[in-house]
Amino acid sequence: MSDRPARTEEEVLDAIERRRRRPVRKLLEDRITLSHGAGGKATHTLVEALFLAELRNPLLEAMGDSAVFEAGAGGPRLAFSTDSYVVSPLFFPGGDIGELAVNGTVNDLAMSGARPLYLSAGFIIEEGFAIADLQRVVASMGAAAREAGVTIVTGDTKVVERGKADGLYINTAGVGVMERELDLSPATVRAGDRVLVSGTLGDHGIAVMVARGNLGIEVDLESDTAALAGLAAHLLDAVGDGVRCLRDPTRGGLATVLAELALETELSIMIDEPALPIVPAVHGACEILGLYPLYIANEGKLAAIVAPEATDAALAALRAHPLGQDAAVVAEVRPDPPGLVLLETSIGGSRVVDMLAGDPLPRIC
Repeated sequence: MSDRPARTEEEVLDAIERRRRRPVRKLLEDRITLSHGAGGKATHTLVEALFLAELRNPLLEAMGDSAVFEAGAGGPRLAFSTDSYVVSPLFFPGGDIGELAVNGTVNDLAMSGARPLYLSAGFIIEEGFAIADLQRVVASMGAAAREAGVTIVTGDTKVVERGKADGLYINTAGVGVMERELDLSPATVRAGDRVLVSGTLGDHGIAVMVARGNLGIEVDLESDTAALAGLAAHLLDAVGDGVRCLRDPTRGGLATVLAELALETELSIMIDEPALPIVPAVHGACEILGLYPLYIANEGKLAAIVAPEATDAALAALRAHPLGQDAAVVAEVRPDPPGLVLLETSIGGSRVVDMLAGDPLPRIC
C-alpha cells in the first residue's frame, strides 16, 4: 500500500477532466468492426474519439449509464437513458429480446440512483418475421415492464427488407426520477473503498452463446436478465451515501467496468480472484472456449463501490434481497498503481486486468 495522501473531490474531478482532454492515442480504424460494439477497448475508443468529440456537452461528458439533469429551474432531477438490443438468438434460456430490452434500460436508470418511470420502445422488424414471434416478444416486454414498475408510453415501428435486420432489433429509452440527494459517480470513489457484486458473473453471456447451438457444448444455465431497480433502491435505503458508485457489468463484463473506473479515477483496483462468485457451468464453458468470466456479460447483476465502513451493511442489504443472495465483496480500491486493475490470483500471483479487447461474444444484448 502507498502512503500517498487521499485526494480531495476537486483533485479527482481535475484528474478526470485532464483525462478527457487528452487526445486518444489509438487511432480509429477505417471501418467499423464487431469489436466496436463489444463494450471494450474498441468501443471506448470509438465513443471518445468520435461521438464524444463531435457531440461534446457537459451531460454527455459524464459518460454515465444515464444522463442526470434538472427538469427546468426548480424542477425534479431526472435520469434519461437509451439502449439498443440486437441479441441473437432472440429467444434464449431465461429470457428473450423483449424482456432484455426493458430490463436493460431500467437497469441503466437504476445505476444512476433513479426510480425508473417511463420507457419508449422502437422496433426494427425484418420483412417475413413471424407475427407469432413478435407477439411473444411484445408480451414479454409488457410482463417485464409490469414487474419493473415502469410504463411503456411511446414507440415506433419500422420494417426493413428481408435479410436486413436479423429478424428483430429493439431500441428502448427511459426516464426516471432522482429521489435521493446522492452523487453516484466515479468522482466520489476513494482509496480504501470496496467493490461488491450482487451475484454470480457471466451467466447471461454464456447462456446466450450456448443457445446459438453452434459450439457443440451443453450447459444447464439460464440468463440472469432482471430489473435491478428494486435491488438498487434497497441498497441505497440501507447504506445511503456509503454507496459511491453503481454499475451493471453488461458488455465487457466486470473487468471492463472496473478498468474504466480505474482510468476515470486514476486509482487502482485489486480484485480477489477466489472471492469472485462464478457458477461451475460458467467456469466450465469458459475453460472449454478459452474465455475468462470477468469479461462475460451479465444482465441482472450490479457492481457497487462502497465506503469501507459501509461494506458490511451493503453486503447484508444485497443478500437480503432476492436478486442479491449470492452477493460478495470482490475487490478493493487502492491508490497505486494509478489507473490499473490487478487480479490477485488464487495461486498468489497478480496480473493486470484490462478492458475487453476484441469481440469474443457478439450479439449478446
